[in-house]
Amino acid sequence: MSISAMQSKLPESFGLSGLSGLSGPCGASESCASSGGRISPAVTLGLFAAWALHDSEEVAFGPRWVRENVPALRRRFPQVPERVWRAVEGVTEREFAVAVTVMAGIVAAAAASGYRTGGRSAFFQATLDGFGLHGLMHLAQAAVVRGYTPGVATSPVLVIPFTLWARGRLRRAGRLRLTTPGSAVRGIAAAAAATVVSHTVARRLVTE
Repeated sequence: MSISAMQSKLPESFGLSGLSGLSGPCGASESCASSGGRISPAVTLGLFAAWALHDSEEVAFGPRWVRENVPALRRRFPQVPERVWRAVEGVTEREFAVAVTVMAGIVAAAAASGYRTGGRSAFFQATLDGFGLHGLMHLAQAAVVRGYTPGVATSPVLVIPFTLWARGRLRRAGRLRLTTPGSAVRGIAAAAAATVVSHTVARRLVTE
């Protein structure tokens, strides 16, 4: 039997003819294998898990840190507008907790979108980038105040490593969107917008 004849019989012999209709998180229209392999849920749903662990640090230490450190920081950085300090001090523990809950919904939606699309979702990737940049901002804040700031402990051991790992997996699978200065700006904008939305919603819910 010729090689070409053997190849034509392989799908039928091994019962593979029906596999073309199967699909995973990438959807039926495009198989995961066609773009570099299956993306583990640890990459997509793992974003929410990593965020939850990181934010638990901010919840545990954030409000107390503000009460204890903002007065000294106000004296140390007089160039910062007073309205900024008032805004920081004006966030109550209840508002902060509600804002974290709202943010949890946003991150969960991004992670679910990433899972459904096999990591291709622009919403998921922007949130992932924003998460990593958020970690870098924590490190910058700690450098400026020359001490601990809530969130800085988990940033170098969780936030940044997870973001780099997840981006690496997406890159190897051929699904990472092109990284440009614009994409970095979008990541920062996504994180900032999510923060503003979460605190705006929390403030309205708390004051009602």
